[in-house]
Amino acid sequence: MTSTKLPKSAHGSYPWRIHDLTRDFRLEDVWALPTPGGPGELPRLVSGMVEGRFPEGAPALVRALWAARWKIGARFGWDDPKTGIDSRVPSLASRLPDDLREGPTGPDTASFPFTALYLLEDEWAAEMANRTVHVVMHLGWVPDGAGGHRGQMAVLVKPNGLLGAGYMAMIKPFRHLIVYPAFMRWIERTWQAPADRPPLTPR
Repeated sequence: MTSTKLPKSAHGSYPWRIHDLTRDFRLEDVWALPTPGGPGELPRLVSGMVEGRFPEGAPALVRALWAARWKIGARFGWDDPKTGIDSRVPSLASRLPDDLREGPTGPDTASFPFTALYLLEDEWAAEMANRTVHVVMHLGWVPDGAGGHRGQMAVLVKPNGLLGAGYMAMIKPFRHLIVYPAFMRWIERTWQAPADRPPLTPR
């Protein structure tokens, strides 16, 4: 199975709970993930995403771009904690209805730059913010049209003024031509790797 960039309607056509939380965000990208499976496997996808080590194993160009982004961010203070969640921007956790606020969030690790918001049977959302943008990663578990299921990833953004808009425009070709293809191959390898631990139990 290969990854496919999808039209934005592929995200909007599902009654995801994330829609009510991100009405002031822009839907940037939607991807069909190379993760064929059966019902109920979203926690496995989330676990692999959060506990993985991208861009380890990616081509040298991708690793170089990744490292350059963090060096530039450090130079200009883009990733200073004062520019993040609950500092520059309030967390979307403040928008969660009671059932999502009191429910499981899924895993969080120090190496994963996003903070989980909620985990349901068929969707998971996490957020990250810095000086340039407030980002939401959304994973859904959807029918694949052939009797199985697969993951679907959406990225929603709220750029921070002219700096954020300029940053998003600058990285767009690199993201689509270099980083996303490598990221999708990494997801596919992670999904196909033998399981070495029991399935994730939502917390």
